[in-house]
Amino acid sequence: MRAFITLAKPVDMSGGFSDFFKTIGMTGGGLVTKGIAAVIAIIALRMLLSLSHDPKGALRKGSMALGTLFVAVILALYGSELFSTVTSAKS
Repeated sequence: MRAFITLAKPVDMSGGFSDFFKTIGMTGGGLVTKGIAAVIAIIALRMLLSLSHDPKGALRKGSMALGTLFVAVILALYGSELFSTVTSAKS
């Protein structure tokens, strides 16, 4: 007879969203940071898609869009660490 393997332990989610965010390891501030990064990334992709036909203008707008996309990626990866010092200040 085969033995069943437990892949995950049961988790009580009766607390609602706070329990869910604890299980994925994200706080409310981290979720807001990821949301802001996603909005900035969408703006950067929109900037990339609306490049002009003028080579100089396209190069300038393209480099600005890539810089904006870079900021969005850095914010998504390290935003919680960057802003944790602001929220946990002690007086």
